[in-house]
Amino acid sequence: MNWHMGSVIEAYRNHPAHGQPLSQIQVAQWLGLSQAQLSRIENGPPPEMLSKLINWATILRIPPDLLWFKLPNAATVDAVDRQGFLRAAAATAATVVISPDRLTQMLSETRAVANPTRVGVVEINQIREAAQLFARWDATYGGGLVRDVVIAQLRVAVAYLRADCSSSDRAALQMSVGSLAHTAAFMAFDACTHKDAESMFALALDCAEESGAVNLRAKILSSMARHAIWTGRHHDGLRYVRRAFTEADQLTATERAMLHTTEARVHAKLGDVAATLTAVAKADRDFSRCVPGNDPAWMRYYDSAQHAGDTGHALFDIAVHGSFVGEARERLSAAVNGHADAAARSRTMSTIKLASLVMATGDRDEALSIAGQAIGRARELKSQRAAEDIAELRRYAHRADVKIPMSPPKHE
Repeated sequence: MNWHMGSVIEAYRNHPAHGQPLSQIQVAQWLGLSQAQLSRIENGPPPEMLSKLINWATILRIPPDLLWFKLPNAATVDAVDRQGFLRAAAATAATVVISPDRLTQMLSETRAVANPTRVGVVEINQIREAAQLFARWDATYGGGLVRDVVIAQLRVAVAYLRADCSSSDRAALQMSVGSLAHTAAFMAFDACTHKDAESMFALALDCAEESGAVNLRAKILSSMARHAIWTGRHHDGLRYVRRAFTEADQLTATERAMLHTTEARVHAKLGDVAATLTAVAKADRDFSRCVPGNDPAWMRYYDSAQHAGDTGHALFDIAVHGSFVGEARERLSAAVNGHADAAARSRTMSTIKLASLVMATGDRDEALSIAGQAIGRARELKSQRAAEDIAELRRYAHRADVKIPMSPPKHE
């Protein structure tokens, strides 16, 4: 038996069960170490502090019969296992790119055990980083791909709220759970499971308000407004936006721009052209004052392409009736051309809207070409919202007496 924990960790990293060797950086993140520290552990003298040996063996799930020391009782180990998925997801968010399929596998390998009794900074950071990872996947692949995984982890995170936590960390815990709940809610919205979205948005908002997280609160209320607009509750949407603006003086310029674009969407749905244009102008004004370094992590997506797309979507609803068609088209085109692959869903949604706008107001052949791109991109997503926008595009095509093929055209 090898009594050198560094050698055991190195053997674990290179075990063929992983498919390919795990990097020192990745495993170090799991263990709460730096890469340099793990390198010294693997290549230096055997570590002897028992508490560290137990912690590392527990995190890596090394079978007790392969160890030269005794692990704590099973109940304690299970409590750590319960956190294993969040730990792995948080480490993944910080170090590597992992496929959603692997994420699902990780979840299936995680055992359901008793709720934790104590939560601290480590667990809070794991929830926060996992929320950021899931949000990136949502933006790239759509809400339907790993939604069940995120819901399962949200249940774990909510259990953390019932655990002991120092008063100094309580607000950070509520804020991290609120961020994860918002991500899960938006995924449910994208999958058009609206009851789930409503309940998770409510949870997210409660966490944000209880923790005094003004910036997160504004983001959640903006998403709730967008969900209300999508489901035809336009006046509820306007109420959510106005509620967010009650603390506008504490928000960044980017956040205020986001709220004004949401406000513009509501006014456009209500047919108020003047109010729509005013809200878009305010959004443009605030966006011109943005300092990205001032924004919280969840606002990093809101770049010039996102702003163009969001304002273009708002103008769409007045443009299809003949008002400011060129402005709406220019903004949607800027979004389509400006979004990177990481924002694949936003790019697809703007492509679909652009196709619908051109179909309703412009050249039919051009509209058909854009529609082909839109359908091709939508097929790469797991987004029911995109599917419903494609259905709307087909309705515009029907009115224009244009037949859109079921599959995108092949390019030679």
